[in-house]
Amino acid sequence: MNQPVAQVKCLVWDLDNTLWDGTLLEDERVELFDGVLDTVKALDDRGILQSIASRNDHDLAMRRLTELGIADYFVLPRIGWGPKSESVREIAEELRFAHEAMAFVDDRPQERAEVEHGLPSVRCYPAELASSLAGLPEFNPTTITTDSRRRRRMYQAGFRRDAERAAFRGPDQDFLRSLEVELTIDRATEEELGRVEELTLRTTQMNTTGVFYAEDALRTMVANPAHEVLTVTITDRFGPYGAVGVVVLDRHPGVWHVKLLATSCRVVSLGAGALILSWLVDQAARADVHLLADFKPTERNRIMEVTYRFAGFADDLCPCLEPVPPHDAGVHRLHLAPAPQELSTVITLTAADLSATESWARAS
Repeated sequence: MNQPVAQVKCLVWDLDNTLWDGTLLEDERVELFDGVLDTVKALDDRGILQSIASRNDHDLAMRRLTELGIADYFVLPRIGWGPKSESVREIAEELRFAHEAMAFVDDRPQERAEVEHGLPSVRCYPAELASSLAGLPEFNPTTITTDSRRRRRMYQAGFRRDAERAAFRGPDQDFLRSLEVELTIDRATEEELGRVEELTLRTTQMNTTGVFYAEDALRTMVANPAHEVLTVTITDRFGPYGAVGVVVLDRHPGVWHVKLLATSCRVVSLGAGALILSWLVDQAARADVHLLADFKPTERNRIMEVTYRFAGFADDLCPCLEPVPPHDAGVHRLHLAPAPQELSTVITLTAADLSATESWARAS
């Protein structure tokens, strides 16, 4: 059985005689090679980030990239006179990508050899393949989500956000307020299920159970009113964070069973997990139902148990548990009789009304 090809998450481009035809220091009007722009756009649409490692004059190169209308496609460009292996290493570190997720394209065999020697896990390609890279399996993710298509813009917004945070002088709450954060909790749509699947697979630290939900299973749940699959998205004045959280719960008479709560580590500093949980507790209080939450300890998710405990969840036995199926081995069941909550005055929250659905369900 063939093993799946490890996907490239970032392609690093050389410039002279790779991205464009010629040497910039000899001809300031160099033009892109045929097919290169199509490759750049195709990879960007698939959520594959792109950067630059080039021995060149930085200001001159950036000016030409801007004139060609493609400068914005490249994140964290490294243009100077140092070793290209070091440039690729720095890009990977700042993106927090493993070297296995990086790729490099250059016309000169000695430059590719230098990168391969310093970074053996980085995949290297000759420039003559540049226009056909988009056809290779490692550049074709199995799922392309809404967040994939805007991944570059989300990273660029994140870099601007981080830079402003580093320069900000004052309490964290004041900076958070200045971001004008908007958090939205809504029922997952068909086009979001791929991203939800990805969140359940890749979110390990801020994940209450570590259970993976495949897209087909999520689709079945979405179609059944006894289940809720909720997505959490965040934006601020810098731009979108994209889908950053998921809640999976089952409705039972008198109790909502939270089977999964997971959020991206990117939004820990915003307190997103605590706000989602406070909203859920408030919704349960409005619906006059108890909450039952699954928690399965892993090596990385201790913080999620703390979040539940801080919200008041405990190991109580309650008659409300009767309609809930037995839990799997290793799963802890945490119980809460909810009370109305005061939600954030710093983050603007827009959310579905689960309590109205509960009232409808009881009436029917």
